[in-house]
Amino acid sequence: MSTDKNKQPGATAKLDTLGGTHSFPIMEGTVGPSVIDISKLYAQTGQFTYDPGFTSTASCESKITYIDGDEGVLLYRGYPIDQLAEQSNFLEVAYLLLNGELPAKGKFEEFEHAITHHTMIHEQLRHLFSGFRRDAHPMAVMCGVVGALSAFYHDSTDINDPYQRMVASRRLIAKMPTIAAMAYKYSVGQPFVYPRNDLDYTANFLHMCFAVPAGEYKVSPTLARAMDRIFILHADHEQNASTSTVRLASSSGANPFACIAAGIACLWGPAHGGANEAALNMLREIGTVDRIPEYVKKAKSKDDPFRLMGFGHRVYKNYDPRARVMQQTCHEVLAELGIKDDPLLDVAIELERITLSDEYFIEKKLYPNIDFYSGITLKAMGFPTTMFTALFALARTVGWVAQWMEMIDDPAQRIGRPRQLYTGYTHRDYVPAAKR
Repeated sequence: MSTDKNKQPGATAKLDTLGGTHSFPIMEGTVGPSVIDISKLYAQTGQFTYDPGFTSTASCESKITYIDGDEGVLLYRGYPIDQLAEQSNFLEVAYLLLNGELPAKGKFEEFEHAITHHTMIHEQLRHLFSGFRRDAHPMAVMCGVVGALSAFYHDSTDINDPYQRMVASRRLIAKMPTIAAMAYKYSVGQPFVYPRNDLDYTANFLHMCFAVPAGEYKVSPTLARAMDRIFILHADHEQNASTSTVRLASSSGANPFACIAAGIACLWGPAHGGANEAALNMLREIGTVDRIPEYVKKAKSKDDPFRLMGFGHRVYKNYDPRARVMQQTCHEVLAELGIKDDPLLDVAIELERITLSDEYFIEKKLYPNIDFYSGITLKAMGFPTTMFTALFALARTVGWVAQWMEMIDDPAQRIGRPRQLYTGYTHRDYVPAAKR
């Protein structure tokens, strides 16, 4: 993926520095902001840029996902997220992210068969789970197990071999639901349930989570569809923290299983993948409907540290486009399950009503985001809060893999090496202990 084609002849940005004026080419994407190519800034000026959090820095060129936070737009390979969530399915979206185009019937059947028939994990990996405490967080377990895959699948760790990269990508997508389900089963003390090839991707995951040897488990089509939408909505989100972590890890040449394990570790943070868990914990703190006015008042106060979790978004300055689909899905699940006496869900529904009608929240665009609705939905489906981020990791694996594959194919990419503004001591001489 060369960047030369995006450089506009004659289009430059001039920078005045202490050493004079320098010009840098401006690059145009197909949509979104243009970028200033500062790859030669240090060579020309002897200076770095300062951009904490890299919020104004494009670290790569990508064709996978586009976000317009001001307009509330999210596109996978050009397709709006709401269209994909409502009309497609997760494996088709996975194929799209990996390959750039929606699959023809024959291509999709081959892909679906490959994923479905590679969901089992090496039997020895079962013993790895017993090395964790029963109360270990599922994300801790997933970090360890996914990282350990490289010890079992040596034939797909050569990143320079396109075939091995393809095999690794399919293995990760196929086995992640099995690993996540086993992490859940281990945490609740139930026996592992093996995957079934007669079930589709999402139904198979729910079966592995909730089936027990003592009785037959029938997957609800409504719940399976809801889970499928959740997976689609979380499949990729441009160069976020965990995706950037995967790219940074992979830039060193690390094997794909290690790179995805790094992404899982980053996703675990409460400001990232743990946001839906944090939203549900907030609902627990509120406790009952009658206490909502008190907490709404606290949320409006500049002097109160309390913040509404699951409202607003760092990227989306308008409405989170994923939230619209997730809101509909949430209400479908609640209706399917007929949950009427759950105080937590009562708090969530009332808080949703207030924030969507209160001028303060409307003006500040603090709308319920995907984390708010997904947390409610997953709780209603029977998942503990500790599993929320693990489910996020399961879905995001597809995006991580797509980004990883794109990066490997990009000749412009080099090993990541962020710079710094050093503000520590200058040179000083060592003083022996006896003289201090």
